[in-house]
Amino acid sequence: MTSFTALGTGPNVLLLHGGGGPQTVAGFAELLSADHHVVTPTHPGFGGTARPTGLTTIAGLAAVYAELLDELELDEVTVVGNSIGGWIAAELALLRADRLKAVVLVDAVGIEVDGHPVADFFALDFPTIARLSYFAPEKFQIDPEALPPAAREVLAGNRAALAVYATEMTDPTLRGRLAGVKVPTHVIWGDCDRIVDPEYGRAFAEAIPGATFEVLENTGHLPQLESPELLASAVRRVAGDRGRDA
Repeated sequence: MTSFTALGTGPNVLLLHGGGGPQTVAGFAELLSADHHVVTPTHPGFGGTARPTGLTTIAGLAAVYAELLDELELDEVTVVGNSIGGWIAAELALLRADRLKAVVLVDAVGIEVDGHPVADFFALDFPTIARLSYFAPEKFQIDPEALPPAAREVLAGNRAALAVYATEMTDPTLRGRLAGVKVPTHVIWGDCDRIVDPEYGRAFAEAIPGATFEVLENTGHLPQLESPELLASAVRRVAGDRGRDA
């Protein structure tokens, strides 16, 4: 079984992190857990975990999480995924709609959109990644050289795992396949995301039957870090909460 944390009680949420690793959603998981049961896996290979040799694709990760939902016997699950986590969530919606209540795609990657490419993450240094990822990058800058050796090792491991799963950050077949999504889907985008711009997000929403699209102001590629209360409010509207579901 993959490594995961589970917090809180209430409607079920599966929270899928992006390429920055599990720490990018840890605080958001705590926030949501006030009125939700939040399961947060660590993608194998991230956060210092091992990656099975045969697990090399985003679709493979979706299959891992389909098995996790079965093992935990979770139904009526709202899947919330950021960046590659959103890509995984989309694949999971195609794979196991029977266990899902809704999908929330947060600045997701995975599709190809003419004129709106995904930033070439692996060609960028950390200051440039921060500049493209945040409305206020000065609050989130990290200097890898200033980190303790163990933290630098985890950071390098995250990057290596991301390169295995999503070297190109897109799957040319995904956009067409999204027409098969039967789960209610809400697409949320930071208005200042320059990793994948809002027009890319609109195209994502338009590819999914009945999907809604919402833009968060003064927010970049990681709303769960930059605008957590705004994102939590949007997720609660989709997933419900204890008060409404009681």
